[in-house]
Amino acid sequence: MRCLFAIAILILAMSPRALLATPSLVVDLDTGAVLHSEDAGHRWYPASTTKLMTALVTFEALANNEIDLKTPVILSHQAMRQRWVKTSLKVGSAMSLEDALYAVLVSSANNVAVALAETVAGSEDAFVARMNAAAERLGLTASHFTNPNGLFDRKQTVSARDLALLSIELYQKYPQYHAIYTTAAVQIDGQDLKSYNNLLTRFPGTLGLKTGFVCPAGRNIAAVAERDGRRILTVVLGATTGRERSERTAKLFTEAFDGTLVSKGTVLKDLANTPDTPPEDMRLRLCSDQTAVYEAKQDKLYPWGLPGKKSYLADPVPARRHTIKTWFVPQPEFVPKPRAKPDRMLVTSAWSKVSPPPKPNLKLN
Repeated sequence: MRCLFAIAILILAMSPRALLATPSLVVDLDTGAVLHSEDAGHRWYPASTTKLMTALVTFEALANNEIDLKTPVILSHQAMRQRWVKTSLKVGSAMSLEDALYAVLVSSANNVAVALAETVAGSEDAFVARMNAAAERLGLTASHFTNPNGLFDRKQTVSARDLALLSIELYQKYPQYHAIYTTAAVQIDGQDLKSYNNLLTRFPGTLGLKTGFVCPAGRNIAAVAERDGRRILTVVLGATTGRERSERTAKLFTEAFDGTLVSKGTVLKDLANTPDTPPEDMRLRLCSDQTAVYEAKQDKLYPWGLPGKKSYLADPVPARRHTIKTWFVPQPEFVPKPRAKPDRMLVTSAWSKVSPPPKPNLKLN
């Protein structure tokens, strides 16, 4: 096993892609004009950017009056099996559907994402079927979903192109939910949970949308920013660190707004996916004893924000917050079952079959 691992590391080190310029895409959100594209059609593991599709399916259910923002979302056993930061939430914890959307999109709550799916569609599987139907309808040809929260599954993939199309659908069709994306922190029953999108508090004009991280995916983001009435969408996949992800995204925004990035006539829907190309697996690069070496190489490629280097995240922005209060809904297994009352005739019948005890011997010796 050690030999195989060493060979894998050697192949990684010798590969021309050992220093990765991972996928990125910049689009004018209102016109669809592509301002920058690098490997935008390559399949990639989405991590928590999956939750953008979870939001879209939920918004569609709201629009169809299947549910409303006050519908209770109750955490099931299946929901609480998901990997998630420690909170006071437990099986039976409940919140409004509106609060569940904040928990999912701001604090990236994996358990709440599953509970939301169960609430919307009746089961997680039925919800995932809706996710894939929406992906097919939108022409997301590199995308396939297997869960609503983005926890790693090799079959769950997207591309930067597909995430951009999904983000535009979300942002343009459902403006009533824009406030959720701009929220930088939630408080659940007194516990503060911050968004991983540092642009919300360090890059003025940021309007959302979602970050994600699992070891095989690296650090992903789909983000929208506005300046002088112009809205730009940027997608970056596979970043090594949170600093790199935020700085790369902010730099691309800055260059789009100042005119450095310009359209060459391509629109987003004209970009082609390469769905037959397997996604990169970043696990060895980001979550092994080789991480420090790889990170040092990537720091040379993307140095912004490092000591002595220019940062594109220089301006602080007040953090928008949202408070969530939960309540408890006893589940069936919490309610003790009453004991059945004994049947009187059965009891009488049973006693009738028992021999009476012998009479005490009162004879005195």
